[in-house]
Amino acid sequence: METIDLDSEFEVIESVEDEVDTISFYEVETTLKNMLKQWSDISEIIPIGDRWKGGKLILEPKDTNLASKEIPIDTFFHKIVMVRDRIRVMEQKINSSNLDDQDKVDLQQYITRIYGSLTTFNILFKIKEHQFSGAKIK
Repeated sequence: METIDLDSEFEVIESVEDEVDTISFYEVETTLKNMLKQWSDISEIIPIGDRWKGGKLILEPKDTNLASKEIPIDTFFHKIVMVRDRIRVMEQKINSSNLDDQDKVDLQQYITRIYGSLTTFNILFKIKEHQFSGAKIK
């Protein structure tokens, strides 16, 4: 960011004489953020629950002759969040596609079931609004 003096001289490149609709920098910034959030796979930082920070996920096979696998829980959580974000992008692309309404409804039902299957991992999320949710009962 650069700060300039209010009395700085500017070169006028193009002047508009008639009434002009203006938009503030804040409105442009907000619109751009919303577009990026909706249409890109850039995601916000989602915090893991405090009790899981620095923990590890241990996978132990039934056969004791085989080695167990340890994964930092933060890494596992990050992958779950990436799955969630990519499902959201897929959902947006389906909704904005040229598919007929019935196909969109069918695909949306699959996505809802996917979210429902992923609710097992909600325990890892610090903030409830970030959690997965399946079909809402009305």
